[in-house]
Amino acid sequence: MLKPDKGHLLVAEPSIIGDLSFNRSVVLLAENNESGFVGFILNKPLEYSIRDLIPTINSDLLVYNGGPVEQDNMYFIHTIPDLIPNSVEISNGIYWGGDFDTVTQLLQFGKINSSEIRFFLGYSGWDVDQLEKELSMNSWIVVKNIYKNALLLKDNETFWKEKMMEFGGEYIIWSNAPENPNFN
Repeated sequence: MLKPDKGHLLVAEPSIIGDLSFNRSVVLLAENNESGFVGFILNKPLEYSIRDLIPTINSDLLVYNGGPVEQDNMYFIHTIPDLIPNSVEISNGIYWGGDFDTVTQLLQFGKINSSEIRFFLGYSGWDVDQLEKELSMNSWIVVKNIYKNALLLKDNETFWKEKMMEFGGEYIIWSNAPENPNFN
């Protein structure tokens, strides 16, 4: 079994159906240190654009639910460190953060698109023991990010389902199950 590390993906097991935050989620682990792990849910867009949250920014880029921690703060990942100073590489050409004033200017002039940057309200966080416990309870499958910096191009609606299909076996059945089993 692959150990979780910065740049890896956590794919929610079908068994965490009742968890509203993480049901059918794919999480990019952005940080791994002695305190634990930080990640962002990649496939849970909110009903807000960046303009809805920051009216001075003229952009319709969607904002995503990054996770249940600090949902009053905005975070971003991107693939354009040459345009955004002070970015920190997660891995595989994906970066976290950087100078937000520069991001604002780039958005104002239409110099960034959704394939290059993703905004999140909140993040997902685990202390070391917590994630280990969740892994031992089969809540997550850890996989390498095979998409590299094309990760932001993955379709939100089908990303989790695609991973289930790739895993094969019993996961194929879950890939076609309704998100809410009560609708079955």
